[in-house]
Amino acid sequence: VKAGVMLAGEGLHPSARGKRVRFSGDQRTVTDGPFPQTNELVAGFWLWQVESMDEAVEWVRRCPNPMESESEIEIRPLFEVEDFGAELTPELREQEERLRADVE
Repeated sequence: VKAGVMLAGEGLHPSARGKRVRFSGDQRTVTDGPFPQTNELVAGFWLWQVESMDEAVEWVRRCPNPMESESEIEIRPLFEVEDFGAELTPELREQEERLRADVE
């Protein structure tokens, strides 16, 4: 936080308080939690702004263990507009910019 890298970091309630929505064509099926036990259930997230995956790895190496026992932190980049290449038409880009402006 002091370095200005961290943009957000929240914990998530247990899956018992959640819902899942499964998509199958036009159908939507809602399932109430709790969900079957899994070792890969997301419990929270940190959103960082860094220049590269290597920089993110270096920050994770410096952070405290988020659990009292052995744990893992998965690092995943967010999609950027540039990641969509030619598929992002000028019309879609304009729509995205309007939506972001509405959010702000």
